[in-house]
Amino acid sequence: QVEVHPPSVKELIALCCGAFTPQQLRNLECIVLHRLGFDLAAPTVSFFLEHFGQARGADAGEAADARSLAGGVAELSLADYAFTKYAPSLLAAGSLGLADRLLGHRKPLDLRVSGYPEGLLRDCMDQLQLLVSLNGQSLPLLLPPEVAQKCPWLRGGR
Repeated sequence: QVEVHPPSVKELIALCCGAFTPQQLRNLECIVLHRLGFDLAAPTVSFFLEHFGQARGADAGEAADARSLAGGVAELSLADYAFTKYAPSLLAAGSLGLADRLLGHRKPLDLRVSGYPEGLLRDCMDQLQLLVSLNGQSLPLLLPPEVAQKCPWLRGGR
């Protein structure tokens, strides 16, 4: 059964057979949130872009450009249902790999840091490449102007 609405404090106390007072329940909630560092969200593509970006050996300029382009590619993928089959970490690794390839970087990110098999990464990157080729006019709008200028293959580049 899926909970559509969270139970009220009164309902939770009833489920616990009255073992807690409302104040004790609130205190327990605070303890749990504190232990979790108030971080209740799952890691996103953006989180993994930052994470993998820190693992790269490229110079700061190349890393920033790849991060910006990968962020735009990942943002495009959020609007396409076909990409829901990929985990956020895989999308991030694929986006960074594609960005390095498209920008012609000399020292691309070693995609092995993602832990994904090469075939799965290649499939993801191929799908992202197709997405970019179909959205060549939209992608520049998601990029900083200085990065869009480094992408002459984009239609309608700034």
